[in-house]
Amino acid sequence: MTKEEIILIKRTWKLFREIDPAVVGDTFYSKLFLDNPSIRKMFPKDMNQQYQKIIDMLSTVVGRLDHLEDLSGEIAAMGQRHVAYGVKPGQYRKVGEALLWTLEQGLGRDWNEEVKEAWIKCYTTLSDAMIAASSEAPIK
Repeated sequence: MTKEEIILIKRTWKLFREIDPAVVGDTFYSKLFLDNPSIRKMFPKDMNQQYQKIIDMLSTVVGRLDHLEDLSGEIAAMGQRHVAYGVKPGQYRKVGEALLWTLEQGLGRDWNEEVKEAWIKCYTTLSDAMIAASSEAPIK
């Protein structure tokens, strides 16, 4: 990712974080489950903790975009956990689509093609690392 893309992501995430995490989580997962009903069974009935988990994970990634290599072990472990949850590599694209849609809704006028491309690159970097880790031996 370029320095400009990292700056865009950090700036827009800061704006996005002003929205209640429960609203963000509910919006994201509602979109994901509406578009992909079969994915719903992978998640708990009560989604409140899940809403916070996705916000915390994204905040960690965005906060360390300048040094993403420092998170490689955490990202690999997260990818391996997702295998245990039943996540298949093709499902990452669906999650990415729901994430981008949610960001677009939340950012409104601050969403544009440049921001979209930066977020696509960010999510692709993260999901590719998780997919790669999912085929490796579990981290102890």
